[in-house]
Amino acid sequence: MKKKQLAALALCIPMCLSLFVGCGKQEEPDTQADDTPIVVQDNDAEEESEISHEGQARSYLTGEWIDEELAGKRPIAMMIENTLVCLPQYGINNADIIYECPVEGGISRLLGIYQDYSGMEQMGNVRSSRPYYLYFAKEYDAIYVHAGGSIEAYNLLDADFIDDIDAIKGGGASEFFRTDEHKKPHNLYISSQNIDNALNTLGYERNLREDYEGHFVFAKDGETVEMPDAVDAAVVSLYYVNPKPWFEYNESDGLYYRYEFGSKQVDASNGEQVAVKNIIIEECSISYYDENKGYLNIDISSGGSGKYITDGKCIDITWEKESDTAPTRYYDKSGKEIVLNQGKTWVAVTQDTYSDRNEIYATLKDYESSK
Repeated sequence: MKKKQLAALALCIPMCLSLFVGCGKQEEPDTQADDTPIVVQDNDAEEESEISHEGQARSYLTGEWIDEELAGKRPIAMMIENTLVCLPQYGINNADIIYECPVEGGISRLLGIYQDYSGMEQMGNVRSSRPYYLYFAKEYDAIYVHAGGSIEAYNLLDADFIDDIDAIKGGGASEFFRTDEHKKPHNLYISSQNIDNALNTLGYERNLREDYEGHFVFAKDGETVEMPDAVDAAVVSLYYVNPKPWFEYNESDGLYYRYEFGSKQVDASNGEQVAVKNIIIEECSISYYDENKGYLNIDISSGGSGKYITDGKCIDITWEKESDTAPTRYYDKSGKEIVLNQGKTWVAVTQDTYSDRNEIYATLKDYESSK
């Protein structure tokens, strides 16, 4: 038993004998004047700390304990289509982190970051690259999986900016396959085994670089992030013109469940709805590369504002990058780097001039009445 617990017990016993009330009652944690996230330890924290994690290490992507050898491997960062015609996607629930960004035509496209991509017979559908996804993948020292890309993306790919597996050209192209579920180009997939085959062919380093330090700060075992003065966030509605996505918070398991195109977003591999522990809204300046208003030029380097949402609560944040390839860091309004709850994270990159169109609703009833 810890010294603090022994001291507390010593004080409690005489109080109980004399007063017969109040023994062992814990004081409520102090609150703070601002919305700075604090970490509160739950009743099982001591028990959790005594669990052996021999042969394990913390995942850089979720903060959870995973196989030690797996934790040292480079993750896979895969481009995933997100249009109505391609649904449902395969293997999306296996991603530890998902980035959603707008692309041309009002649609959004996803980048799934996978620490463990094993055991999947079908992943995707796989679509083409845009440069901002390459920079996000680079932040995790990931191996990038895609099917072609824009001119601006290939300017980086052809310069060996990142190790990639391309369905259009390169040594791993033959490992992708099509199905008859959808029409081309909405039916391109890859499997776990085929990814490994491509990696063997291309000869990429499988282990994370030695100086890699991770991307997020996570709460420790038995601890949860609480944000005093945060607003309630039962529903998070994101401003993407085509999918019109939203998340609904489930108090029973503490997860946000994803909806788009008017219904649940489901992983075809297991029939389960997509759900995450954390949501980060990253507001960015967006322009076009040329006067024809073709591909989007999303500024993911200059910093900006956003939101952090977890456990039914939301706070305002800011984000910064020290360089194009450095990890994006997120800060609360006091300037402290935010702590994330352990689990999966969805990063929604949205246009800063439309930030007021990302709606946070305190209750599901509020959301439904807004329609």
